[in-house]
Amino acid sequence: MRFSDLTQRIAGDGAAAWDIHYRALELQEQGEDILLLSVGDPDFDTPVPIVQAAIDSLLNGNTHYADVRGKRALREAIARRHQQRSGQVVSADQVTVLAGAQCALFCVAQCVLNPGDEVIVAEPMYVTYEAVFGACGAVVIPVPVRPENGFRVLPEDVAARITARTRALALNSPHNPSGASLPRTTWQALAGLCIEHDLWLISDEVYSELLFDGEHVSPASLPGMAERTATLNSLSKSHAMTGWRVGWTVAPPALAVHLENLALCMLYGSPEFIQDAAVVALESHLPELQAMREAYRQRRDLVCASLADCPGLRALKPDGGMFVMVDIRETGLSAQAFADRLLDRHGVSVLAGEAFGPSAAGHIRLGLVVGAEHLRDACQRIARCASELMETPHYA
Repeated sequence: MRFSDLTQRIAGDGAAAWDIHYRALELQEQGEDILLLSVGDPDFDTPVPIVQAAIDSLLNGNTHYADVRGKRALREAIARRHQQRSGQVVSADQVTVLAGAQCALFCVAQCVLNPGDEVIVAEPMYVTYEAVFGACGAVVIPVPVRPENGFRVLPEDVAARITARTRALALNSPHNPSGASLPRTTWQALAGLCIEHDLWLISDEVYSELLFDGEHVSPASLPGMAERTATLNSLSKSHAMTGWRVGWTVAPPALAVHLENLALCMLYGSPEFIQDAAVVALESHLPELQAMREAYRQRRDLVCASLADCPGLRALKPDGGMFVMVDIRETGLSAQAFADRLLDRHGVSVLAGEAFGPSAAGHIRLGLVVGAEHLRDACQRIARCASELMETPHYA
């Protein structure tokens, strides 16, 4: 039987990036002592008031179809939170609730990109980006962000890649995998390019509430950008709600209408009881959120301190997020070979930088998703792995 061309555009290196994680899970299920640092799934439980809100909603019989765009109460809560954090005045009608930021990215891409359109993306990039844009036939134009510049995009590098076919610029800040955030001056320069060349800006702000250093800038709030920016966000990382699949877009009114039409034929709305829980997540004072954020900051500092004087390793301190990139080039192995060796011989699962793009070659991405004791143990194992290679460079 034949399959559509789409099946080829959504496969490839991005899908294969998770192979090492799945292998680590299998080893863990077999009883091996494995530390899983390869996926960005918080180890914290969803705060109890949020869980209780979902239970109460279920008991109240809220198991029927909900508004396809998202419940009015949730969209209003999202609009208020977005305005508080960004300064951009938006209405609930500009919000579309979707099944996580991943789904939001897919929907926005479908609504603003045609086959053959070019979308400029900072590279290294999150592993699903290429497949998401490929699904609508768009062409990803990577703009390398170098470790020597802290993995921060430079406006002049973006400008050099704009052509007559360029339709959009897609960025996330803090960045995944590096955790780098973009300063206001950079966003202002990028906004100028978007306005000059009539480009859409797809702004992935999933890690914005896990920013430890610097200022979060939501580019839709900059002059001339509200009408050309789709802002993506979710509760997955900030509220430890990855499995709840609550994400959204804040978009210009006309784009919001198109997103609603796509949601109508694709999702037919998110479960109402989950949306009721999301309202509580956004509107309640939850001390757990600050505690989680502080825990991630402490874990970042622990990793950077633990690996600071280890031969063959250099941790790049991120501005935010829940990952640390570690430069392992001095060990002489590729990042994938190092990651495989680290799992097979030392029981630590990380992702190789090459999975995110060639600019991250020679780096591994380590998730801050276990407690301090386990994280310290993981760093010791990573250091031992590097030490073996430094002592015997061609050790097989």
